[in-house]
Amino acid sequence: MRVLGWRTRIFTASMVTAGAFLIIPGAPAQAETPGAVIATTAAPDGFRGMPNGSIIDYWTTRSNGEAVKASGALFVPNGTAPAGGWPIMAYDHGTSGLGPGCGGQTDTTQVNRPAEDRVLQYFLGKGFAVVAPDYLGLGRFDTGPHPYLEIRTEATATIDMVRAARAADPELSRTWALTGVSQGGHAALGAANLQHTDAPDLDFRGTIAVDPASDIEKVSPFVGPYVPAIPGEAGDGVGGFVVSMLAGLRATHPELDLNANYLTPRGREVVDQASSLCFKGITKVIDGTSIGDMISRPLNDARFMAAFNDYITVPTSGYDAPILLLLNTNDITVPSPLHAALAAQFAADGVDFQAVVGTGTHTQLNPRMWDAIGAFSDRILATPTKS
Repeated sequence: MRVLGWRTRIFTASMVTAGAFLIIPGAPAQAETPGAVIATTAAPDGFRGMPNGSIIDYWTTRSNGEAVKASGALFVPNGTAPAGGWPIMAYDHGTSGLGPGCGGQTDTTQVNRPAEDRVLQYFLGKGFAVVAPDYLGLGRFDTGPHPYLEIRTEATATIDMVRAARAADPELSRTWALTGVSQGGHAALGAANLQHTDAPDLDFRGTIAVDPASDIEKVSPFVGPYVPAIPGEAGDGVGGFVVSMLAGLRATHPELDLNANYLTPRGREVVDQASSLCFKGITKVIDGTSIGDMISRPLNDARFMAAFNDYITVPTSGYDAPILLLLNTNDITVPSPLHAALAAQFAADGVDFQAVVGTGTHTQLNPRMWDAIGAFSDRILATPTKS
């Protein structure tokens, strides 16, 4: 295990100073079982506009199996739990960066998340307990750069957070479902695919994925030093996504030796600087550097593609619960042809899914989409929860 770094100590100290923490020890620190509770923390009243909030530190694993600490938030409805306990809605957030404190789910100092908080408040109002992981490396612990879009650790951080929440609150049911937006849609689909083997003891009911990142591995063979610059903030944003993926891939697949084999000196400099930053900081580090300036050779050789496919690919079969895809045709963050490709693969592989298509921008939810969310969650609640 890596010793907690200076960024985490400063982040934690600032929250303690703000009076946000009342730490209740959980499972002993040596009990590194995935989903074991390290500590629970009472959140301030009205944190994210919801009652009964708490912050949970828990154990999860890297993709190599190493035990590692992570964090997430839990919100429980007011009132008496139904027979069988509160059903759980896990929420997977979108792209936020690579370093401690970037996940935002446990940061009581942030107040400007109205779109995200609206989703969490909606499910709490429906009668779900809401569980929101920071993801590996983005919460209260400095565990190295977040493996951005590594589907396995997104999935295990989510599943292990559900386990930890149930261990922390005995009124939570075995019944659970998933909602994710953007990167979180990618994470939610990964968790939905993994849960039937990783958490067969739980009662999984389905997944809502809003403009999920997908099929990026099909684009990467066209990336290389010949990629022209994209001007302005748009170019820095696209570069931020690429740098984040390269930082995660470099950390999780050292056998590729990205520094020597795929990155230019400028690419190494940017990835090094970005590896502890939140997304706005990453785009500032890029500062007009093009993707072509950072990549020394095309990313299309068999060795790179095998590692990248393992790292990022969304499964298109093997799901055992329904999926609601909410997709926007004017999405340029995850271009809409990638959404169409995912839906086509689900259809070809016989996945039980429904797609609702809107004309909004990335992760924009229109009234028809909210109606679909309501109908989907009502079906989950129509069957009694399991204790």
